[in-house]
Amino acid sequence: MSDILIVDDERDIRELIGDILEDEGYTTRLAGNSTEAMNEVNSEPPALMILDIWLKDSKMDGIDILKTVKRDNPDIPIIIISGHGNIEIAVAAIKQGAYDFIEKPFNIDQLLVVIRRAMETSRLRRENSQLRRRETEVAQMIGESAMFRGLVSQIDKVTKSNGRVMLTGPAGCGKEVAARYIHSNSGRASAPFVTVNCAGVAPDNMEQMLFGRESAERGVEPGLLEQAHGGVIYFDEVADMPLGTQSKILRVLVDQSFTRVGGADKVRVDLRVISSTNRDLEAEIAAGTFRQELYHRLNVVPIAVPSLEDRREDIPLLAQHFIESFNRSQGLPLRELSEDAVALLQTMIWPGNVRQLKNLIERVLILGDGTGPIEARELPQDGPAGEDEEGRVVLSGTLATLPLREAREAFEREYLLTQINRFGGNISRTAAFVGMERSALHRKLKSLGVVTGAKSGGRIAYVEDEQVTSAS
Repeated sequence: MSDILIVDDERDIRELIGDILEDEGYTTRLAGNSTEAMNEVNSEPPALMILDIWLKDSKMDGIDILKTVKRDNPDIPIIIISGHGNIEIAVAAIKQGAYDFIEKPFNIDQLLVVIRRAMETSRLRRENSQLRRRETEVAQMIGESAMFRGLVSQIDKVTKSNGRVMLTGPAGCGKEVAARYIHSNSGRASAPFVTVNCAGVAPDNMEQMLFGRESAERGVEPGLLEQAHGGVIYFDEVADMPLGTQSKILRVLVDQSFTRVGGADKVRVDLRVISSTNRDLEAEIAAGTFRQELYHRLNVVPIAVPSLEDRREDIPLLAQHFIESFNRSQGLPLRELSEDAVALLQTMIWPGNVRQLKNLIERVLILGDGTGPIEARELPQDGPAGEDEEGRVVLSGTLATLPLREAREAFEREYLLTQINRFGGNISRTAAFVGMERSALHRKLKSLGVVTGAKSGGRIAYVEDEQVTSAS
């Protein structure tokens, strides 16, 4: 895209600039007053504008046009030209978002240099916007469980509206994926999806990051709210937003406008707001750390995103999806999951939810040395069997993949070796703790293959009458 709109009330100048730029390979459009200029912008936003400050017989001067265009099309670079230029006008233009200021009569080579730089800025901004849209497009909801189908049914009901959505659920369960799914299936899908990481920004920097800033030295620096204009602003872990910022965001939701840090003019925005949290916001309100008015504004449509523990049936689909995704993005091996690997994945504890599963799959693909099916032995064995927060016994290792008799023997061996090591290899103390006669424990160890000179997992070297010596 190399379309440049030239706005100047002097016909000779705008046609001269147009001819020069077309010789350079650009496509140009011409406007002689503010009405023509705004009609051109509204019909098809240009890649760049060259704008005269003083426009005779116009409803708006160049600064007014600049403000209007930057408000509605912040990505369009605008070069200001004027035959009456002075430092005050230049500062005012830069402050309102102009890319650069050139005084008439201007040097053609200088103008071309500035245009090339501005067009490069325009190109990069378009690419960033396309990348944001592409990132949204690939956000997929993966699953077939009843819990998951219920979630998708709820989400599908809100995609076409502009209602504010509050997504709740534990960390890593897929709240941002759900937010991106809403956006990519909405009428705003072609507009930006901008994430605000409320937990990852220092409180002192939050307002500048959200609202942008203005200064004579650096001009206008748009914040995330402006960047999200026309699309979605996503407040990730909104409970971590500073109280002072909460009040200002509440005002934005009411007025659909704000003032940049250091600025005076109102900036109007058209936004859909989606928020998420893994905390109990009503408890945060009671504790005085979250504003009740903001909660009610954000919590128009509450949707609970289930944990991975609540949708274990979806683990094989998710795991295979991540394998294919890593193959496309990183060139990692395209492998399948063996039955024993699937069984193990579905019995593991997942405090980190879907994010933990994704990281585990990436780790296995990176460290694995094969291209065949992923076996259970390749999966990280981070700990012994244990209990989850509700007291349920959860198996680890390969126990979940074995027949009952083999699993029982494997468990007994692991359990007894753990207790022997716990008591420093003392058989008498071990027998007393596990509730067995010493002779019975010897027989059990022998039946499990823990005999003189044998090793098990590199821990037991041999068994003596009263002492089991651990291997180093």
